[in-house]
Amino acid sequence: MSVSAIVVMIIGMVLLWGGLAASIFHAVRSSKANKAKDLG
Repeated sequence: MSVSAIVVMIIGMVLLWGGLAASIFHAVRSSKANKAKDLG
């Protein structure tokens, strides 16, 4: 394995997990906002 291949792999993992975390965070935040709207 060359260093560049490892770096590309790490960057790809960071982007993948970052996007996953962002989508989960967005879903949780929007569901909380919807619940508050229903209660209010």
